[in-house]
Amino acid sequence: MTKTNLITGFLGSGKTTTILHLLANKPEHEKWAVLVNEFGEVGIDGALLADSGALLKEIPGGCMCCVNGLPMQVGLNTLLRQGKPDRLLIEPTGLGHPKQILDMLTAEVYQPWIELHATLCLLDPRQLLDERAVKNDNFRDQLAAADIIIANKEDHASEVSRSALSEWLQREGGEREVIHAQNGNIDISLLDKPRLNLRELPSSPEHNHSHAAARGLAALSLPEHQRWRRSINSGQGYTGCGWIFDADTLFDTVGILEWARLAPVERVKGVLRITEGLVRINRQGQDFHIETQNVAPPDSRIELIHSGEVDWNALQNSLLKLRLSL
Repeated sequence: MTKTNLITGFLGSGKTTTILHLLANKPEHEKWAVLVNEFGEVGIDGALLADSGALLKEIPGGCMCCVNGLPMQVGLNTLLRQGKPDRLLIEPTGLGHPKQILDMLTAEVYQPWIELHATLCLLDPRQLLDERAVKNDNFRDQLAAADIIIANKEDHASEVSRSALSEWLQREGGEREVIHAQNGNIDISLLDKPRLNLRELPSSPEHNHSHAAARGLAALSLPEHQRWRRSINSGQGYTGCGWIFDADTLFDTVGILEWARLAPVERVKGVLRITEGLVRINRQGQDFHIETQNVAPPDSRIELIHSGEVDWNALQNSLLKLRLSL
């Protein structure tokens, strides 16, 4: 049986960073797999996890619980039957609802395959101060479904956000363990904690996506001889716009960082080719993290998510001007 954990958390809470940390500290003799779901269609998290050494399956373009769970079932079955991993980490989109996923994982058909352990929910306590997040059904239900809550981004916490977390835990925490962390740096032993299964989970809210998950399990790719492509999808009051560029396209390093920093959106995530190799970009609100390496990715991908109106064409025009090679 495959030991399995659901790693949830709202947009920008640090799920992928946490999974990368866990993969870097896994036992050498174990084979691990990751089933990752993203709101957008260009597959940023898949690119970030590509060199982690884990078996990887992507479900891009929406919520893996949609379409009667078919995209998730296909990806899950592939990993379990072909990969036979010792451990499986499942990362739903930050706009995903956990109940249908947990219902599927505990279904009788998966009993011989899956040993379900604790669900971890990443929480940036500052999100408790954001009315849009607190009122979001998925935000609330992810926390409700958690067996362990990871209060992440401790280095960005303030007295106000710490107080908000303390008040929330008094109201909603119950018997659950709370771990304070920075950069998703948590002890791997948390994955072996048992599932508490003490709470009646709320039903999945009605939600609709315009997404590609039902059409296939591969992230967006480029047709032959096409230099770049844009994809837009929306759901639950959010819109995601992503671009993928071919391997011959390089971006101006300073320019792309400023573009990502100043883009009038809530979420920016990307892996792009630059003269120096690659740059990874991760921005949530005003939190802006970058990392460079002297190796080049196979292509460039960047995605923006926002809950309001955005002039995607204007952002695209300024992005295209940052290309060094045409």
